[in-house]
Amino acid sequence: MSLKEQFGKDVLITGWGHSRFGKLTDDTLESLIVQVATDASAGVEPGQIDEIYVGQFNSGMMPLAFPSSLALQVSPELANVPSTRVENACASGSAAFQQGTKSLLAGTAKTVLVIGAEKMTHAGADVVGAGLLGADYDMAGKASTTGFTGLFADVAKHYAKRYDPAGNLGDVLGSIAAKNHRNGVDNPYAQLRKDLGEKFCQTVSDKNPMVADPLRRTDCSPVSDGAAAVVLSTSPTAGANPAVRLAGFGQANDFFPAARRDPTAFEATRVSWQRALAMAGVGIESLDLAEVHDCFTIAELLMYEAMGLTEPGQGARALEEGWVFKDGKLPVNVSGGLKSKGHPVGATGVSQHVLAAMQLTGTAGDMQLAAPRRAAIQNMGGVGIANYVSILEAV
Repeated sequence: MSLKEQFGKDVLITGWGHSRFGKLTDDTLESLIVQVATDASAGVEPGQIDEIYVGQFNSGMMPLAFPSSLALQVSPELANVPSTRVENACASGSAAFQQGTKSLLAGTAKTVLVIGAEKMTHAGADVVGAGLLGADYDMAGKASTTGFTGLFADVAKHYAKRYDPAGNLGDVLGSIAAKNHRNGVDNPYAQLRKDLGEKFCQTVSDKNPMVADPLRRTDCSPVSDGAAAVVLSTSPTAGANPAVRLAGFGQANDFFPAARRDPTAFEATRVSWQRALAMAGVGIESLDLAEVHDCFTIAELLMYEAMGLTEPGQGARALEEGWVFKDGKLPVNVSGGLKSKGHPVGATGVSQHVLAAMQLTGTAGDMQLAAPRRAAIQNMGGVGIANYVSILEAV
């Protein structure tokens, strides 16, 4: 049963906008929001927009913590349109997307503007690190020299102890990093557009130091500024882009304390995948690409297992068999992922939807795959805590 069959109406992405990701010193949070909202809503009369959702994490990384009305700067005709900031850590963008979806399904809106945005690079490393650690139950408010990298390094250590007695995990993670850097070269929005090669990504060096053992610099997504936006509607609009259908979505949250979770299972992530695929009425074999939350390379490896591409502990097989490469049976992170594209926290989930929609409409430029029909997006907040999956289909 598809979303339309379950709820009796379509949810369509009918427009989108995307900024470049990176250190955008000449842009403010406001200018980024206005830019992508303007692009996304091109061809849509402002009076048609019934509601706005803005995904932003912030967590003290910038003083302005109330951005919901910034999108109204696009047009005076947006005055009095309801607008709400949505926050769910690094999944804030997808949380905003699902809130917009639910407004359409509830019948309280026919057209919704969803924006994800973040400004991070102006803040010092200590401010960014402390802000991000606010998304961890055990480390929030505590001093840390490794921040969130240390948390995912612990996940990698648990994984290696359970599944990698031969000690190959470092090379596997390096292969994921190299794949995503290679893909990012073709993405004009990406922050890091350089093919580094597997050997560099697999080797500790002066240019690729260990950040938190076993994670090297190339295993970590960068601190980024950026924004992305989509227009959601229950019927085709006069937008600038061909429409893409939302076929299914899922959300699942895990327990917050680390002691209540298996660090290698990402169980709630798995459930979010199952819910989205079930709503769409398809299996993973029906997907043509996936954009997943590779904040750290170990997260992408665990995603292969959570989505059901491999059994637990066998994620490396997806690389060895070539499944997740651009010419494989399920290309993963053709955009370069968070690893290469960048990770402006609140923007990430919306960005993933935009890049997938571009693939499904044949407008992805040098990133374009050969006629994909169905894509998955997975976005995660915390260490597998807040989990969102969307299944998109070409119309």
